[in-house]
Amino acid sequence: MRSLTHQSTTGPRSAAPGSKKKNVVIFGETGVGKSSVINVVAGKTVAKSSPDLEGCTLEATEYTFSLGEVEIAVWDTVGLEEPEMGVNTYFGAIAKAHQLITSLHAAGGIDLLLYCVRGARVTATMQKNYRLFNEFLCDKKVPLALVITHLENEEVSMEDWWVRNEQTFKKYGIEPVAHACITAAPAHVDRCQDRRVESQQAMQALLQNILGDGHPRYDQEQTSWFAALLFRLRSLVKKKESIKRKDMVRELKKRCSYDLDAAEKIAKIIEGSRDNDSEVTAEK
Repeated sequence: MRSLTHQSTTGPRSAAPGSKKKNVVIFGETGVGKSSVINVVAGKTVAKSSPDLEGCTLEATEYTFSLGEVEIAVWDTVGLEEPEMGVNTYFGAIAKAHQLITSLHAAGGIDLLLYCVRGARVTATMQKNYRLFNEFLCDKKVPLALVITHLENEEVSMEDWWVRNEQTFKKYGIEPVAHACITAAPAHVDRCQDRRVESQQAMQALLQNILGDGHPRYDQEQTSWFAALLFRLRSLVKKKESIKRKDMVRELKKRCSYDLDAAEKIAKIIEGSRDNDSEVTAEK
């Protein structure tokens, strides 16, 4: 079994020429066990669960490991709640969206999405959160793997859960390139030790298989990426509320420190993209 080592980071690092570092974004609802998944892979506690239950979707903490010869940066996002948001929540997400895009762009883009879900019934919220990252953030251009947690009580095999539920995920349009059925139970829970080992092996194999296949990473010009994300997030704003262009400009200046010209440029991109949410291109 390959071991992973953790290196603390104080902020995003620009990708060095020829770097083998792979960027993985992990997401899922609050309480699903994202931090525990990181700890399972590492074989020790390196990520602590956040007590922040605020439903903001786009803030992330970076954890860097090595897996064999590959360096992996895992971006652990804040827990997701119901994606529908009001105007004030949308404006609150702007700064976090900007921070995430800036960090990922500086690190060279995204190589893999890990969507963590609890081993229970598939819900419409799972579907919306899947779209938020797979479609809104990455334009469907990044491999997405599903990690099913809290399966320590499966009577026979954790993998049996996937066999029973795979078709339901497909019904909701959730079709990962790979999956892992694991337990995210804390290390001190003795009865789960064998399944923790099994879970670690499954997660390491998943990461190694996907990140080693040479799939091109997702990245684009930062302003265009940011504008595209903000436009797509607008579809999650409650229908009875509207976002005015002048308010968008004000919030971009206030929360992201854009000057007036840059803020108006981004607002114009978003406003001009109402008829086409599949591609948003920044003005040269």
